[in-house]
Amino acid sequence: MMKYFSKKEAAKDLAYDLIGGLLIAVGVYNFASASHFPLSGVSGFALIFFHLFHLPIGIMTIVLNIPIALATYPILGKRFFIKSIKSMIISSILTDVIAPLFPVYSGDRLLAALCCGVLAGAGYALIFMRDSSTGGSDFITLAIRAKKPHLTIGTIAFILDIAVILLGTLLVSKDIESLIYGVIIAYLSSIVIDKLMYGMSQGKVALIVTDFGQKLCQEIDDHFGRGSTILNGTGGFTGEDKDVIMCACNKKQMFGIRRLTKQLDPKSFIVIMDSSDVVGEGFQKE
Repeated sequence: MMKYFSKKEAAKDLAYDLIGGLLIAVGVYNFASASHFPLSGVSGFALIFFHLFHLPIGIMTIVLNIPIALATYPILGKRFFIKSIKSMIISSILTDVIAPLFPVYSGDRLLAALCCGVLAGAGYALIFMRDSSTGGSDFITLAIRAKKPHLTIGTIAFILDIAVILLGTLLVSKDIESLIYGVIIAYLSSIVIDKLMYGMSQGKVALIVTDFGQKLCQEIDDHFGRGSTILNGTGGFTGEDKDVIMCACNKKQMFGIRRLTKQLDPKSFIVIMDSSDVVGEGFQKE
C-alpha cells in the first residue's frame, strides 16, 4: 500500500511540475521576454542574459541556480531541495523547448503583463502546492529567513524581487514604463498564488457568545446546513458561564448567520473573522 501511495504521489508531483512549469514557461517566454519586461527572481536574471547575450532562458536559470543550490542546501533539507531541483529543471526545459513552439505575443503591453502575471502565478502555485519550488530566489529567501528569523518571508521576497526588477530595468528595458509593468507582474503573481493556494477555501469564522448555544447550533444547521462547535466560556467580568459557538462558513452565509443569531439572542456577542483556509467537512478535504 505504501509503495502504491509513493508511486501515486510521485506521479502527482510530476503532473503538477509539468503543468505548472508549462504555465511559467509560457508566461516568461511568450509574454515577458517579447515585451522586455523585467521579472523578479532567477528568471529575471536569466531574462537579462537572454536579452543582452541571447543565451537560452532555461539553461541560464539552471546555471544561475547551481551556486545558489550548493550554498543553501544545508539549510533547506534534502527532501525539499531534491523536489525543488526537479521542478526547476522541468520548468527550465519547458521554457527552452516547449514554449518556443507557441506564438509569441507582441500586442498590448498591459495585456501581456496581465497574462504573464496570471500564468506565472498559477504555475508557481501548482508547484508550491506539492511542497516544492523552482529554486533561485525561493532558496535565498528561505536561507535568509533561517539566518534572520526576525524578518518575514514576505519582506525578504519583496526586497529581492524589487532589486532584480530594478536591475533588469537598468540593463535591458531602460524605461520607467517597463519598471511599472515588472512591479505589476510581481504583485499580480503573488495575488494569484495566494488565491489558488488559499483563496479557494476562503471564508468567514464566527465566534458567538450566547446563552442559547445548543438551540443556535441547531438553527444554523437547519437554515444553512453548517455544523458548528460549542466551546465552554466564562465571562471575564461577570464570571458567568457562557456558550461560545465557533462556526466556519462562506461569506454569503455569514450574513444570514449573524442576522439569525441576533433574532434568537439579542444579547449575544459576535466576532466575525476572515479565514484564509478551511479544511474539513463542508470545505476542502486536504
